[in-house]
Amino acid sequence: VAMRRVHLIEFHDQPWFPSSLRDYVTDALQFGFNLFKVYAPIAPLLQSALDSTRSRSIVDLCSGGGGPWLGLSRKLQSRKLEGDPPVPQIWLTDKYPNLRAFENVRTVSENHIAFYPGPVDAMKVPHELKGLRTMFTSFHHFSPEEAHAILQNAVDARESIGIFEVTRHAPSTIGLVFAWVLMLFVCTPWIRPFRWSRLLWTYLVPIIPLVLLFDGVVSCLRTYRPQELREIVEKLTAPEYQWESGEHSRATAEAPITYLIGYPRA
Repeated sequence: VAMRRVHLIEFHDQPWFPSSLRDYVTDALQFGFNLFKVYAPIAPLLQSALDSTRSRSIVDLCSGGGGPWLGLSRKLQSRKLEGDPPVPQIWLTDKYPNLRAFENVRTVSENHIAFYPGPVDAMKVPHELKGLRTMFTSFHHFSPEEAHAILQNAVDARESIGIFEVTRHAPSTIGLVFAWVLMLFVCTPWIRPFRWSRLLWTYLVPIIPLVLLFDGVVSCLRTYRPQELREIVEKLTAPEYQWESGEHSRATAEAPITYLIGYPRA
């Protein structure tokens, strides 16, 4: 019998966690996503969600340090053919926005990626933010009741939503968390923007690696399996919505990415 998710706390989620340290934690996660291109395999899924909703913009919720969007937006651009509609505008949002990181992503992306400066609660997304809602490695932060509220809020706004999680409660994925945190001791000097304080909190007082290790293992234990996602969807009031969920993997060596995509039927 598959083990069901365990809802423990993650330190960098907590309101009392210092915002400067939270930014360093999300910067490190961001660096890892970009380095390993972990979400590159789901570009076709994302493209088909956009096509089926004819959405011209993407609203990324719980973006942390910017999520996997630098690589993904380039992939979406490269998939566009002549005569296709333009690549959608991507908006980064977060309850605790890491504005310095968002600004950096906007600059590097040459303004293909924008951000919403105020705090955005995934359960109550502001009406002016319209488009396909996405969540990467963040849906597991929410209890089943909160997860239900996030999906219901998208349905009530008649917006499409895509949930993608590279974490899963499997020993192999927990092993990868340990390997990635060890690698951080090598890679930290290359994380941008460079900060001496980042080196202090990594090497002298290793708070960043410890928080990443603890929160990474907890993330794996908290991640919803496709079956658990379907159970949440069954409780939604969403009569005209199409839902797809499963685990996506192109190659056997890749960690499968759990996904849930919902959009209004045409």
